[in-house]
Amino acid sequence: MPSRQRRLLVVGALTLPWLRPARAADVLHLYNWNNYISAATMARFEAGCGCRVKEDYYSDNEEMLAKLEAGAVGYDLLVPTGNAVESLIRRGALRPIDRSLLPHFANLKPAFTNLWFDPGNRYSVPYATSITLIGYNIEKMRALDLPTDSWALIFEPKHLAKIKGKVTVLNSQRELMAAAMKYLGHSVQSTDARQWEEAKRLILAAKPYWATFSNSTYIKDLAIGNIWVAHGYSNDMFRAREDAKAAHRPFTIGFATPKEGAVLAIDSFVLHKSGQNPRLAHRFIDFMLEGENAADVSNLIGAGNTNAAAMPFIRPEIASDPGIFPPPEILARLEMLRDFEPRLRRTLSRLWTEIKVR
Repeated sequence: MPSRQRRLLVVGALTLPWLRPARAADVLHLYNWNNYISAATMARFEAGCGCRVKEDYYSDNEEMLAKLEAGAVGYDLLVPTGNAVESLIRRGALRPIDRSLLPHFANLKPAFTNLWFDPGNRYSVPYATSITLIGYNIEKMRALDLPTDSWALIFEPKHLAKIKGKVTVLNSQRELMAAAMKYLGHSVQSTDARQWEEAKRLILAAKPYWATFSNSTYIKDLAIGNIWVAHGYSNDMFRAREDAKAAHRPFTIGFATPKEGAVLAIDSFVLHKSGQNPRLAHRFIDFMLEGENAADVSNLIGAGNTNAAAMPFIRPEIASDPGIFPPPEILARLEMLRDFEPRLRRTLSRLWTEIKVR
């Protein structure tokens, strides 16, 4: 641990009673996205608190919510996306945040606090962001003269005919249908069932040209050249780009936010009611609010960052990438997914079933 970091921990332990070393038996149970916090950062926290962090992983919000709905208990901390935070609050599944235990909360960028899914941040503390966009093989797209700045690349048969079998889309009802909605000029928060029906028809027309629906394999397939276009998350595209570069592939991976707009996801730390160690959970959150620790997720996986104090610690080529940190004109075209009322959720489930079985 750098001497400066060690001094900060000692000062904190002397000035804030809740930062005194935890008991050796203390364990923080964290339910998180895979590869969201580096081993080195986790080790620094464990060394500073004299505790252990036990981490379980999920691949999407639906999996996490379903596991909790089925009765999973004992998690101190979760890291859900905004619409899942909204759902958890509505279910009464979360403990309120004690702001007095988070002296570094002021490090957060105002643009990512007090949002619609948790006004006043009573239950959530923003951590990282991602954009659902298009990743692509730059050389192939250039040779085929295909547009990389529009959802037309994955939805229009006239473009898809040139790359049939070389395209993957997310195996996610909300994400794929949201991309179709944005291309059609509709809001991803629309409650008009007719607009969602239109999105379904657009998807079905494009489906014969796609290789598969994928939530994870597209990272490797894009990096090794098996596919040329992928609908997915900005941090996954960053990883594919870095993997291709490290392997000295004869091509380059690019990624861009379509001009029609896209989905913005904000993942936040929340305290589950079944957790047994809320004080240690607060301690972990505040540790992750420190600038150097908050920068970890951006440098590790290319995630966007909600923390202003993190920016000086983020690698310049990441901090300046508009696919990760969108400028204001792009940010204005992004929307977050919302948790719809039951009737519309049932409608979307039916439409998704039609998409998958046809």
